[in-house]
Amino acid sequence: MRRWNGWGDDQFNLKLPAQGQAFLEQRVGSANPLQDATLEQVSQKVPATRLPADPKVDDLIDTSAGVRVRHARGQSLVDWLALRSGEIGTFPDGVAFPNSNSDVRALLRYAEDHDLHLIPYGGGTSVAGHINPVDQGKPVLTISLAKMNRLLDLDRESQLATFGAGTPGPLVEAQLRAHGYTLGHFPQSFELSTIGGWVASRSSGQQSLRYGRIEQLFAGGRIETLQGTLDLPTLPASSAGPDIREMILGSEGRLGLITEVKARVSRLADQEDFYVVFFPSWEQAKTASRKLVQNRVTLSMLRLSNAIETETQLALAGHPQLIGMLEKFLSFRGVREGKCMMTFGITGSKAQCRSTLAQAKKMCSAHGGVYTGTKLGAKWAEKRFTMPYFREALWQMGYAVDTLETATDWDNVDNLLNRIESNLREGLSKEGERTHVFTHLSHFYGQGCSIYTTYVFRVADTYPETVARWQHLKNTTSELIVRNRGTISHQHGVGKDHAPFLPVEKGELGMRAIRALTDSFDPDARLNPKTLLD
Repeated sequence: MRRWNGWGDDQFNLKLPAQGQAFLEQRVGSANPLQDATLEQVSQKVPATRLPADPKVDDLIDTSAGVRVRHARGQSLVDWLALRSGEIGTFPDGVAFPNSNSDVRALLRYAEDHDLHLIPYGGGTSVAGHINPVDQGKPVLTISLAKMNRLLDLDRESQLATFGAGTPGPLVEAQLRAHGYTLGHFPQSFELSTIGGWVASRSSGQQSLRYGRIEQLFAGGRIETLQGTLDLPTLPASSAGPDIREMILGSEGRLGLITEVKARVSRLADQEDFYVVFFPSWEQAKTASRKLVQNRVTLSMLRLSNAIETETQLALAGHPQLIGMLEKFLSFRGVREGKCMMTFGITGSKAQCRSTLAQAKKMCSAHGGVYTGTKLGAKWAEKRFTMPYFREALWQMGYAVDTLETATDWDNVDNLLNRIESNLREGLSKEGERTHVFTHLSHFYGQGCSIYTTYVFRVADTYPETVARWQHLKNTTSELIVRNRGTISHQHGVGKDHAPFLPVEKGELGMRAIRALTDSFDPDARLNPKTLLD
């Protein structure tokens, strides 16, 4: 069963190896975990529903305490702290589970008739506060698309697949693979996140170099709005004015509920492998990654860890004997302290893969890279969707872990990355606390790349003090990002957490245009209030 207060399946656990715990204690200090509230304790805090009865929708809505608790928060660190402490604050008054577009339309009418607020809910994986209810004096109804989870149509000639918006990643791929196709969209939240949520938040998958971000994959679909149904046709390209499809991408539930997604799919590739190369320095590694992308070497994914992340990953990997052998081999090749690890994937026909691997090895070698083959790459692929479970393992030891992500142009990468890491590393120093900070570049473009930073710190003696630590680190670094040519979000969306920082990126006129758009679709601000627009 899915954890009610954390990530994923409660039967799956990752344990930190002994040397990993020692590594963290050396860098952050020993820690003591906070006590978790139980589901029963939290359920007792759920107030009576404020939703009025209506025979047209009553059979779609669940107002039980347990369901309302499970849909009250997402997966940001502050959501974790709320769930773990039991101090959630506002709960949805009920959760609706529509089966069809007509059910969604009925729920929208119900919201208008009874003056409700609505929150669209996909997989509940938001790390930016998208799905958190806000009490503005009106009942709140969360609408889960979980039952709209099927492949509805597959056009093999045009390579277009139509899915219910609530289809989670594994079901998307399983239903396509049965026909020999793939969407190729693999965010780290793949296990739980949904295709509709990917569109609503402008998601990016780990293999976007081959398949594209969700905006390249989203071909059209259906959105149920308070003004009627919006059908987006599947055109390969168009110069007919502004793209309505682009307006839906990243709209985060403010314009309507995405109920069907038409996506561009690909035939399954003949071959796919992942490889690891180590570089003596960050500068050499960064230059090699930039040239790989700007020279259009046809990789399917690319990830570059800085020296601290490389050191951290090797320390947390377990298998100390094997890691020791790797360190000796790299040292013999001149790759020692300060080394950086690059992981890349190659997908395609066997001939394509051979050619691409030869190009990649040659370019990496020219910048001092030491090729180590597929063994470490296969380990990365094996664990690519399990990394969120490490948060659970660290929590049980008394550590909080969170991430910040952005994107910027190549000429600004080092400046922004160093500022982010420095601010996080020193952010709790006045309290005498250390923060362990490390970064990788996770998505690459000719113009620039994303910067994905992880930070680990000890929980405080109480939940409120721990929240205060997080707020200081999160808010000061977010402000720093948008003031230094970074986007407030490359892949996680805006939600409620990032909304205060969006105006710096969009400007006054841009924000006015976004508000005009939401006002046009939702003049009474019923849909996901406080999300996207603060």
